[in-house]
Amino acid sequence: MRLTDNPEWLRALRFLSAVAAIALSGAGKARAADVTLGIIGPHEYDLPVDFKPFNVLVQYGDGNAAGSSYNSLGQRHAEGGSHTWAGMTKYVHFRSFDAIPHVGFAFELIQTESYSLANGTDSGGLGPTITGPAAWFKPNKHSTFGIQTFLQTNSGTREGLSPGYWSNISSFIFDYEWKHFSFDGDAGTVAGGGKRNQKGGHSYSPGVVFYTNLRFSWKATKLVEPFFAFDWQNVKGTYDRTISQYLDNSNSREVALGGGIMFNISKHFSFTTRYSHSVEGRNIPESNAYYVKFVYLW
Repeated sequence: MRLTDNPEWLRALRFLSAVAAIALSGAGKARAADVTLGIIGPHEYDLPVDFKPFNVLVQYGDGNAAGSSYNSLGQRHAEGGSHTWAGMTKYVHFRSFDAIPHVGFAFELIQTESYSLANGTDSGGLGPTITGPAAWFKPNKHSTFGIQTFLQTNSGTREGLSPGYWSNISSFIFDYEWKHFSFDGDAGTVAGGGKRNQKGGHSYSPGVVFYTNLRFSWKATKLVEPFFAFDWQNVKGTYDRTISQYLDNSNSREVALGGGIMFNISKHFSFTTRYSHSVEGRNIPESNAYYVKFVYLW
């Protein structure tokens, strides 16, 4: 039997977008449309166990037209925004082990691409590379629970796309399926290493990022599945280790709400689209973002 004949493989593929926004959310330097894991859609963690190994290659895209920003008091101003576009090319190897029954594993290798337009300048290129494993089990046939942890490199092809430090992105993942509804999401942190601004300059530690992403969907038909999205992120301030104090207004927070539709076009192909907008923030450009995801199984 081919993989395409088994609907469980399609559920596994939904997991492939689970880290699509990781590289866009540098610890301590979160930007609009960069809520960590903000790309995830319905059934993201509705994953199978006890399956044969397989490989997948996926391409993602998202954009943000942020005309405004939030100041340190949480007030929204029509300035400080930017336009960003991002892509992600990802290879994932899924497998399970006979010696560890009823547990699924995945290993991911992700390359990010980014382009931004702000303040009369524009830049683009390849961002950091992300790699790491995920593991999960099913407490019952309707639910999934697991953990994922990834390492993000410290550089890209341009200075503006280089975080300047290595970071770890880890989170708990969950999913629960009813007959007509689905609820899944994640909660985790991003922790980065130290960064020296320049030779002979101050040494900095990026702020720890805390985030959660929740998705609630209605299984309207076999083809169409509308869903509601909630994304939250809080970034602790950047710490100047040279003078032992936090930088002013370097912390940030954002809450974004949105809605979208997942189209299960066939057992070989699905398409998900979503719009999301900030409803609250601090020291951050607003999110006015759209997301798309294409999944093809062969």
